[in-house]
This record gives sequence, C-alpha cells and structure tokens, in this order.
Amino acid sequence: MSADSPGSAEPEAVSALPSSAQENTFAGYVREYIARVRGGDIGALPAVLGLAIAVIIFAIANDRFASQYNFANLFQQGAQFTLTAMGLIFVLLLGEIDLSAGFTGGVAATIMAVLLTDHGWTWYWSIIVALLVGVVIGLFLGFVVAKIRVPSFVVTLAMFLALQGVQLLFLSGGTAISIADSNILAINGRSMPVWLGWVLYGVTVAGFAAIQFVRAIGRRRHGLVPQPLSVILARIGAVAIIGGLAVYALNAERGPNPAVTSLKGVPYIVPIILVLLIVLSFLTTRTRYGRHLYAVGGNAEAARRAGIKVDSIRISAFVFCSTLAALGGIVAASRNSGVDPNLGGSTVLLYSVGAAVIGGTSLMGGRGRILDAVVGGALIAVIDNGLGLVGFNAGEKYIATGVVLLIAATVDAVSRRRAAATGH
Repeated sequence: MSADSPGSAEPEAVSALPSSAQENTFAGYVREYIARVRGGDIGALPAVLGLAIAVIIFAIANDRFASQYNFANLFQQGAQFTLTAMGLIFVLLLGEIDLSAGFTGGVAATIMAVLLTDHGWTWYWSIIVALLVGVVIGLFLGFVVAKIRVPSFVVTLAMFLALQGVQLLFLSGGTAISIADSNILAINGRSMPVWLGWVLYGVTVAGFAAIQFVRAIGRRRHGLVPQPLSVILARIGAVAIIGGLAVYALNAERGPNPAVTSLKGVPYIVPIILVLLIVLSFLTTRTRYGRHLYAVGGNAEAARRAGIKVDSIRISAFVFCSTLAALGGIVAASRNSGVDPNLGGSTVLLYSVGAAVIGGTSLMGGRGRILDAVVGGALIAVIDNGLGLVGFNAGEKYIATGVVLLIAATVDAVSRRRAAATGH
C-alpha cells in the first residue's frame, strides 16, 4: 500500500462508474446505483428524500413556509449550522468528535465584536483575528488528542465548559454587544444585486459542467470507463433547473412594503457557502491530504504503516473544525446583529452534529463528504423553521429533531453493517 493510495475509495465512490455497468448507459448506471444502495452505500440519499418530504409537508401545512421571504430566510437560518457541520465532518471522518465547536464560534464572534465596538478595529481585521482564534483552539485540541492521547470526547467537553466561561468573561457576565458595521451585517443579513445573482448562477452551472466533463476526460485518459454522457447531462440539467428556480425565487420582491424598502436578491451567505463547498470538497476528495484523511479514519494503524503522518492529520482536522466553527459564529453574529452568551450554546452543537450525521457522514469515521453538511444543514433548517410555523413549541421541536437525529444514526449503523456484509 502506497502513501497515496489509502482512503481513496471514498472519493472515488462519488464519481466512479461501477464495473458492472460496462455498457456505459444510463440504465446500466442506474442499476448499479440501486445495487450500491441495497449494499449499504446510501450516502446522502435518506437526507435528500427527507428534505423533499419535509418541504412538501410544511408547504401544505402552512402557506408562509413556501413564501419567497421564508425561502431566503432558510438560507440565513441554517448557515451557522451548515458551516459548523462542514468543520465537524473533518473530525468525524477520523471517528473523533468536537463538543466545543459551538462555543468556539461564540468566543470567536465575541472577540470580533469586542474588537469592533470597544477598540475600533476595522471589520476585516476583526474577522481575521476571530478566525485565528479558531485556528489556535483547533491546534490546542488537536495536540492534546493526537500527542497526549486524551480522548476527544473528554478534551472537547472540558473545552466546551472553558470556552463558555471565556465568553461570559468577555461579555461581563451576560451583557450583549451590538454590531453596527454594515460589512459584518451584510454577511448573513443582506442580499446581492439581482444581476449579480444571475451571474453567480451562470458561473456555478458552467463550472459544474466543466468539472463533470474534465472528470470524464481524465478517467478516459487513464483507461477507466467514464460515466455515461446521459448521466453527466442529467446532472448538469438538474443543477441548472434547481439553481435557476432558486435564483428566480430569491430575486423576486419579498419585502413587506416594496415602496419603502425593496428586499430581493440572493443572500451573500449563499456564495460564501458555495465557495467553501467547492474548495473543501476538492481538498477532501482530490488531494493527497484528503486521501490521507480518509485513510486515517478508516484504519489509523494501517495508515501509519503506509507512511502517513497520522498525528498531523488529526491536528489539522481539529484546526479545520474550529476555524469553520469560528466562521459559523461570525455568520451568526451577522444574522443577530450582535453577540450574546447564547450565541454558541443552545442548539448550535446539536444541530451542527445533526446536520453532518443526517447528511450521511458516519459517526464511526472513514465515510462522509462536505456536501453532507449542506444537505443536512438544509434539512435541519427546514425542520426547525417548519415546526415553528406550524405551531410546535420549543420542547416539541427538540423532540422532533432528536428523533430525526436518532433515525439518521440508526440508518448509518445499519448501512455500515450491510456494506460490510456485502463488501461495498
């Protein structure tokens, strides 16, 4: 086993045409996909189906759910959970956990707010320092887990308590800090011009199409069977249609009083998440680092014998986790126009872990994708938003979300056993 090869099965599973579909047809690809699903390789399929069902149910139950205003609100409401879940996927791939991710975001956002309001720093330097806070926290957690061998559950639980205390100290025991900087507020509170939303749409569809064709050409160049052209075109068409409908809806007027204040356009948080999805997906599926990450998550001892620096991979995973959690805290502060003691607490950690697991990332390590955070985050946002609109109280919402998380964990356990039994 070479240093480049361990863990490559997970990235390849996303794009490779199965060997039994050698006729290279759409029907053959579908048959093989069904066979993989039956064998336990279900990926984000349950989350996608759950998202579709939830949207239909809530749209029927309450007219406001399907309104254009609420559609835009869903992106902003689920942004913090999605970004934090993206970071958690790095540690979950290793079979680890970070219970302090929520308050890492809270502390980072609080430091940003203090620098902005009390010390007069510019918005961009405040954000940079907040992200560096995430990096430092991740380095500490990763060092303790990788070098001292303290279980991540214990380390991050201790950090969960410590960071909560640090946040209270910065907030003088519970005082909220308001943020007035227009640049910070725009991150997760404002929308781009209508024309720019269509430009983003065009670039996204064109980029997705280019990636699909380049991938097919690369497989053919290496003597591998590419996916059928019909499958590639179907994927591009699906992205074009879904994206076009989303941009059209977001660009429509959704303000309560357009004559006074016009409210339309794609929220700025959308391209932020989209860029991170592309960059982090490439990092985890198309680079040596990504292959090593999956290798360590699949079998750390085998990865070590193959020459992979296991400790460095573990430390880097916690750095990614805490840094993205810090970004999630910044996004939450933008949406709330300030910070308070509950910014990193309450349901942040629950919903973030839930987004990753519901999206298809395994708690046992070795299986998951960055896309899982986006799909799972969307489902969490829809459930939280929809239950509130149909009249569920906080207790009932917690119960419903907990049931969904339990179902996702159960599906993961069953699919792993099925995959092991069938060799997938």
